[in-house]
Amino acid sequence: MTDALEMDALWDEFHRVVNMTSQELAAWLRVLDAGEDTEPLPEQAGPPTGRHVLAILQKRRTDLTDDDIQVMREVVDTVTAQQDLYDEPEPERASDEDRRHRLMTIGHDPLKPRK
Repeated sequence: MTDALEMDALWDEFHRVVNMTSQELAAWLRVLDAGEDTEPLPEQAGPPTGRHVLAILQKRRTDLTDDDIQVMREVVDTVTAQQDLYDEPEPERASDEDRRHRLMTIGHDPLKPRK
């Protein structure tokens, strides 16, 4: 279990690295899964982690589950590891489209200015 101080830090860090709004993320997940002839239902669009991040963005801190907390930690670790791989400022390295799209799937757009 996570104590209140750890939870506050995780909540803040998650919302720092997830720099897309819930609307932006939902739209991205729908675009990502849209096919030529078909498109999934909005609540089924995107990979499971992306959908989970979207659900977390729509929750209050007091409503988080243990699964939510685990996903939040994974997202923070993933985005932080990706940022640490590069020395130059983030917008300059965002030209790697595949990398950008992978990060956007979990709510982080490298082209957005840091908070």
